[in-house]
Amino acid sequence: MSHSVESERPQRADAKRNRERIIESARDAFAAHGPETQMDEVARLAGVGVGTVYRHFPTKESLLGELVRQKMERMSDNTRAALDRDGEPFAVFADALRQNVEIASADAALQYAMLGAGEGVWEFAGVADAQLIELTDQLIARAQAAGTMRRDVSALDIPMLMCGVCATMSHTKPYFDWRRHLELIIDSLAAR
Repeated sequence: MSHSVESERPQRADAKRNRERIIESARDAFAAHGPETQMDEVARLAGVGVGTVYRHFPTKESLLGELVRQKMERMSDNTRAALDRDGEPFAVFADALRQNVEIASADAALQYAMLGAGEGVWEFAGVADAQLIELTDQLIARAQAAGTMRRDVSALDIPMLMCGVCATMSHTKPYFDWRRHLELIIDSLAAR
């Protein structure tokens, strides 16, 4: 699936700059307004007309999908780097998971997507999401082969666990500590 109308053909330098400004502005807008973010606000923050936003991203879902795709690629880079690291396999997996959750903690758009932004968003980020799951599966297989990770854990479990952690990130109650939640989850994945 196309990530945007403009992504299939070479862009002029000014169009590339506009696209990058739109993406950065969308991150800021989602951080400020969450799911209520409007394309008009993204255009205003980017300093472009709303038509320019729609030329690059025909729907809010496609814009959010691009934000998610970029973060998924960054998480894949972390996971790929973890595969190249030496160390006890479960500890390497846990460190990669912590790094990826930190990425989510700094990105309101990704948190919103993890909490149920709709299938349309995930269609735009699907290739990057599949790549992350494949790399995570390799980390999990190593830890399971070493006997340090539960055998019933699958890479497909990790996105749901991430959703649970993301659900606690925006809460400000003292006992809503998402980092503690994450550590409890990691502990539950270890072999006993």
